[in-house]
Amino acid sequence: MAAPKYVMALDQGTTSSRAIIFDKRGHIVAKAQKEFDQIYPKAGWVEHDPLDILYSQFQSISSMFLNSTVKPEEVAAIGITNQRETTILWDKTTGKPVYNAIVWQCRRTAELCEQLKAEGLNDYIKQHTGLLIDAYFSGTKIKWILDNVPGARKLADEGKLLFGTVETWLIWNLTGGKVHVTDYSNACRTMLFDVDKLTWDETLCEKLGIPMSILPKPVPSSMHYGEVAAGIIGLENLAGIPICGAIGDQPAALFGQGCFKPGQAKNTYGTGCFMLMNTGDKRVESKNNLLSGVAWGIGDEVTYALEGSAFNAGSVIKWMRDELHMIDSAPRCDELAESVPDANGIYLVPAFTGLGAPYWDMYARGCIVGLTRGVNRAHFARAVLESITYQMTDLLEAMMQDAEIELSELRVDGGASVSNIMLQIQANMIRTKVDRPKTVETTALGAAYLAGLCVGFWKDTNEIEQNREVDKVFWPVMDFDTRNRLYKGWKKAVERARNWEEE
Repeated sequence: MAAPKYVMALDQGTTSSRAIIFDKRGHIVAKAQKEFDQIYPKAGWVEHDPLDILYSQFQSISSMFLNSTVKPEEVAAIGITNQRETTILWDKTTGKPVYNAIVWQCRRTAELCEQLKAEGLNDYIKQHTGLLIDAYFSGTKIKWILDNVPGARKLADEGKLLFGTVETWLIWNLTGGKVHVTDYSNACRTMLFDVDKLTWDETLCEKLGIPMSILPKPVPSSMHYGEVAAGIIGLENLAGIPICGAIGDQPAALFGQGCFKPGQAKNTYGTGCFMLMNTGDKRVESKNNLLSGVAWGIGDEVTYALEGSAFNAGSVIKWMRDELHMIDSAPRCDELAESVPDANGIYLVPAFTGLGAPYWDMYARGCIVGLTRGVNRAHFARAVLESITYQMTDLLEAMMQDAEIELSELRVDGGASVSNIMLQIQANMIRTKVDRPKTVETTALGAAYLAGLCVGFWKDTNEIEQNREVDKVFWPVMDFDTRNRLYKGWKKAVERARNWEEE
């Protein structure tokens, strides 16, 4: 039998499922991807078929082995990373979901969240879960299914119903229904989990009418959960491979970026932006509307993080291309932005779906301010990229105030991080270096590392740190006064976006 030479990561995202094989140096050896359908039953509602999630993940695994020279027996362990907050309930007897997965983007429980706020639960939830009350998180989604799907609550009362976020659903199915667990990083996004005690909060479960019997067991992000069961169609050759890592997508990227020390931070530039800062073994309670929670757990050690998100980042470039038809491709936005020294005094606030942290203003709307006759398409492109970096500067300033830690660098990844001009502007605004790695698949890599650590494939985080290869570092070059003037203008523009309805 061949000695294990690889670790496999399953990266289950919002629009596709991927399987990626990494070697000991953290290099990609093989990968495959399978997209699946998005379901929009009503305005603001977003769903997935849980079986689509499952089968697309299985298909990506099969396809990857079919089209590579890697053999299943060469895989030491499997790690899983996933879209967070997305909620699945299923009958544990039949294994069939009782309803579609309610996706993290879904806003159907916004009214219920407003009720919880009116009942004065904000402080309790922030103190115990590290979250703010929002339809984003899983708790109100679970309640919606129990209250609205015929037979769901009866199954729960009979002890036949199970809840899970996506990694729980995958582990349960991969182990043949033997293992019902969730890792701390996913549990802490449910709005039901006490992030200090690392247990489900009985008060919140009772308040939302959620039987604790349906909840998975909270466990560390790196441990032996079980093995791939025999007889799974298409995955027969994988039987017996241990599943040893599970972590939500954003903390996975923090781990994959090697941000193991307090004060180290990463930002993922995707459709939106997600910034996380490692705060070590102490949870920092945010005074600036950031979220705090578990980044990962390894053995008895737990690492916490502060998190903030901007809803619109790469989506702004897509808007410029698809709706405004100002560009025909994303790289064209960079070309235009590089052709001018600045945005000629204009600011774009892309609050298309409100503003995320640190504002949390769902009523804000996008606006452009400072327009003059001299503004052209290149200035607009520059303003688009600047809007992304300004939002991240807002988050980072809030994080440094909360954590009382000075940032030494920002590590970046995600599709939009290929933009050199944007990352240079980012370095100018945050006044510290921005570091982009050669391997931008940091989310999958983080899951692989956690699984590999469990089985001794990697000895420790020091060995992992040696794997990280830098593609490019961007240093701040803008003078202090210019930077401050531009950022002050951004703050004024944000106020316009937040007060657009005022008479």
